[in-house]
Amino acid sequence: MAKKAEYNYKSLQSEYGKMPPQAVDLEEAILGALMLEKDAYIEVSDFLRPECFYKEAHQKIYKAIQTLSINSEPVDILTVGEELKREGLLDEIGGPYYLSQLTSKVASAAHIEYHARIVVQKYIQRELIRVCTDIQNKAYDDASDVADLVDLAQKSVFEIAEGNIKKETTAINVLIDEALKGIEAAGKRADGLSGVPSGFSALDEVTSGWQPSDLIIIAARPSMGKTAFVLSMTRNMAVNFNQPVAIFSLEMSSVQLVNRLIASETELGSEKIRNGRLSDEDWQQLHAKIKALIKAPIYVDDTPSLSIFELRAKCRRLQQRYGIKVLIIDYLQLMTAGIDMRGNREQEVSMISRQLKIIAKELNIPVIALSQLNRGVEQRTGDAKKPMLADLRESGAIEQDADMVLFIHRPERYGIMQDSQGNDLRGIADIIIAKHRNGAVGEIQLRFRNELAQFCDLETTSPFDNPFAGVKTVTLESKMNDDVPRQLPPLDTGFQEGGKNFETNPFNGGSAPF
Repeated sequence: MAKKAEYNYKSLQSEYGKMPPQAVDLEEAILGALMLEKDAYIEVSDFLRPECFYKEAHQKIYKAIQTLSINSEPVDILTVGEELKREGLLDEIGGPYYLSQLTSKVASAAHIEYHARIVVQKYIQRELIRVCTDIQNKAYDDASDVADLVDLAQKSVFEIAEGNIKKETTAINVLIDEALKGIEAAGKRADGLSGVPSGFSALDEVTSGWQPSDLIIIAARPSMGKTAFVLSMTRNMAVNFNQPVAIFSLEMSSVQLVNRLIASETELGSEKIRNGRLSDEDWQQLHAKIKALIKAPIYVDDTPSLSIFELRAKCRRLQQRYGIKVLIIDYLQLMTAGIDMRGNREQEVSMISRQLKIIAKELNIPVIALSQLNRGVEQRTGDAKKPMLADLRESGAIEQDADMVLFIHRPERYGIMQDSQGNDLRGIADIIIAKHRNGAVGEIQLRFRNELAQFCDLETTSPFDNPFAGVKTVTLESKMNDDVPRQLPPLDTGFQEGGKNFETNPFNGGSAPF
């Protein structure tokens, strides 16, 4: 009789239409098991939510079980019934009789996690159907903006994935084994770095390279050279170290960006590149020197008003296709959340910075985002003009989400040509490490060649004159590498490097003095 009923049910389903994906029998087994064994809820609590249940009555029963567990009260048929009665829902779910029926459908909670994951899978299928149906209906509406529709589709699917696909817990012995392999790999490298080298030896000495899954914020006031800094760094990473780099340029077109790279690489200057007034000798120099750039694994995207959901989809494709090791965004404040934040720009920037951190973790690569500073810097004088964490524009969430925050400060831009010791500051750029979650905070100095919009180490006229430029595993030479031991001092002490003061701060760089 049961088989006949099942056959008739399926016949009706195929004759009158499709039924949403569901597993009602497993829902009943899960709820019954939860009321039979007190520890069963722990097995499913981290991924099973009330909305995952297909039947509304089952959602209400599971909510009651959740409430009891949160309040550390026992979960059984009587306590669940009392909780539902207190909320006025007992009759709606079928009364005490229905609860007793649920407990009779299962003998134990032995397979509750397996059953729960099937129920979650059915829920994800229903959500995908709902989202696709909604998008399909809007797509038929001529009044719908196509760009908004694409953003909606990306956001909706992204939310389904974020909310339901959870990473499993990993035992510490596995993590220690992975960490030891990383330490061994770093020890075998000639440069001793564990991350992607920036090509600036003084900076790499402090950071050990840009670390996987880190969100790095590089901020400065306009005309301080944010874009020039990341372009010089991109050239170093891609040409010297053969690391694939993706650049998302929201401010400049891809051709403008490449022109700046060409001007810096060929040392012809941006003026000549822009107006095209090159002599025969200049043309020969250009063609000879851009060969390294042509072969470099650099990928540029200049999509304007890029949403965080578009970025995530593009980055996934870039990693699958080209194996990108570094992601650079120029710059953060030009991105959009892709959803209506009702005019609250601070919340939008907070969401963007948080999602950038998620992308860094998901792809396991460093994400470097440029950011603007507010005008407070301009109102200060002397050394006080050096940027601080409080100067980050539009949102404190940027500071919170970032693993590292670096500021670029060029005193000569404010007419400061000498420091307090009388040292010449023309062409000098201070790179201020204001937050470093896993290392030291402090300052290092680089040289800025204004005519080429190019950053390089103090000890070299140009980073491209380095005799080791073609060696993929050797950083640019610096006297700091010979004079300073690589091991940082104990947590409660500071140290000096290259004439600058540092303090170790492995937890939360914050605004510690340096």
